[in-house]
Amino acid sequence: MTKSIFLVSCITLVITIMHAQAADHISTKSMTIYKYIDAKGVLHLTNKPPKPKDQLLYARSYLIQSLTPPPKLKPQIRAKRRKYKKGNKHRKYKKYASAIETIAHKVNLPTALLHAVVQVESAYNPKARSNKGALGLMQLMPATAKRYGVTNRTDPVANLNGGARYLRDLLTMFNENLSLALAAYNAGENAVKRYGNTIPPYRETRHYVKKVKKLYHQHLSNP
Repeated sequence: MTKSIFLVSCITLVITIMHAQAADHISTKSMTIYKYIDAKGVLHLTNKPPKPKDQLLYARSYLIQSLTPPPKLKPQIRAKRRKYKKGNKHRKYKKYASAIETIAHKVNLPTALLHAVVQVESAYNPKARSNKGALGLMQLMPATAKRYGVTNRTDPVANLNGGARYLRDLLTMFNENLSLALAAYNAGENAVKRYGNTIPPYRETRHYVKKVKKLYHQHLSNP
C-alpha cells in the first residue's frame, strides 16, 4: 500500500524570540513533538499525542519561548510651565499702571509704549541695576538722571518722569522715528548719529528695538 504523508501540523520552533533586552517579557514553556504512523499508514508530525494503536516513531520535548508585549505606558502629563502668552500682561503691570499712564500723558507718549520700555528695561523692578550702572524702572544712567533732574533713581515716579522725558526728546530729535528713538535710548543718541541716523549694528540694540516694539504693539492690542 502506498503510504501518503499527510502533514497535520507544520511547526516552526523558535527557541529564542527576543534577546536579553526583552527578558522581562519572555515566558518559557515545554512542548512535546510526536512523530508516528497511524493505523492508515499516514505519517504525523504533531504536538498531539498518538493513539495507543498508532506506531510511535519518537517523542521529543522542546522549550518554547514567547514574548509577551509590555503593558502600554500611560502618557506622562508634564507640568505646565507658566508663560506669558501673547496678549498677557506682566504680573507687575498694574502696580505702576497709574503712574505710567499719568506721566505718559504729561509728556505726550503712548501709555503702551512707556509700559513696553519699562518691561524690557527693568521688568517693573524699581531697584533693577545693570552692570553698566543704569538704575530703576527705566534704567537711567547717572548722566541722564542728572540731565533730567532725577536725584533718586530708585524712586519709581522720579525715574519714570526722567526716562519718559528723555524718550520724548529722542522721538523729537529723530522726527518721531520710533525705531531710532528706541535705539538711541539703548545705545545713546550719539551712536545713532554716528551711523548716519540708522540703528547701530549692535546685536543688543537691534534686539532691544524689536523686543520693545513687539511689546508696544501687544499692549496696544490689549489695553
